[in-house]
Amino acid sequence: MNLEIRHLKLVAAVAETGSITRAGNLLHLTQSALSHQLRDAEEQLGVALFERKNARMAPTSAGDRLLQSARAVLAELDRAASDIHKNGAARGLIRFSTQCHSAYHWFPSRLTLFQKKFPAVEVQLVLEATYNPFEALLEGKLDLALVCDPIRNRKIRYTPLFEDDVLIVVPPRHRLVARDFVAPQDFAAESVLLYPPKAESTLLTKILQPAGIQPRKIQEVLLTEVILEMVIGGLGIAALPRWAVAPQVASGALIGVPLQPPGYTWQWSVAQLRAHHPPAYVQEFIRLLASRPLLSDFFPRAPRARRRTSPFKPAR
Repeated sequence: MNLEIRHLKLVAAVAETGSITRAGNLLHLTQSALSHQLRDAEEQLGVALFERKNARMAPTSAGDRLLQSARAVLAELDRAASDIHKNGAARGLIRFSTQCHSAYHWFPSRLTLFQKKFPAVEVQLVLEATYNPFEALLEGKLDLALVCDPIRNRKIRYTPLFEDDVLIVVPPRHRLVARDFVAPQDFAAESVLLYPPKAESTLLTKILQPAGIQPRKIQEVLLTEVILEMVIGGLGIAALPRWAVAPQVASGALIGVPLQPPGYTWQWSVAQLRAHHPPAYVQEFIRLLASRPLLSDFFPRAPRARRRTSPFKPAR
């Protein structure tokens, strides 16, 4: 005898509906498929499980005994599935990194929301993948990456999240604070802080070089946090994503001035391997990243800036 779960579901459905046809609708099976399964179960047991009474299919004594067991087994399976969904299926690991920028001040609010729903899933920040997340993805060392400069590779899938513009961050007493925007020629007299390698710098390759401008000095700095501290200390200026400098600008420690129109905008996306079929918790993690504008997380109520206007000068 080799009864299967499908046989138990069949017995429960026929007993509930009193009809092979209605049981088939309940189980999303054809009448012929269900009739075949019923014959298979009866042949294995050597007894009839149902008989017709008043145009309904009613369990025989043997069918009634199997029905009791079927209901008990199916109920226990439902409880097990529910327990696994709550406590077990959500166990896992998400290895996550961002491209180019190491400022993770926005991350805790997202992680808090995620872990309320999936407390057994560990989210691991892979900081060493920051400068080449695509290589880490392709080598299986990373599950997700927040990127702004996607590469063309059929193995990688991108989920768009939000757009973000470039701000030029300067100390509060810097000469550029009075400007409505910063033009490329304004960089000629400045010491500029960049992420390495400078050959791949968006500021240099997309903004200054096309305008024929060379900064007075260029210094490569690995970490966003160090760049910001150096700007605060008057050691240079930097072009950074608006969200990456949000806390410092909101506090008044730095001033953010837009680039000359049309400025420069990045499209941020989540990158993952196309061939993988991630579990539900990965999709929920991506949804949380995209569910609300990230800037709303960074500016709950910003302190009053130490100047007459907002520290963010809107582009005109």
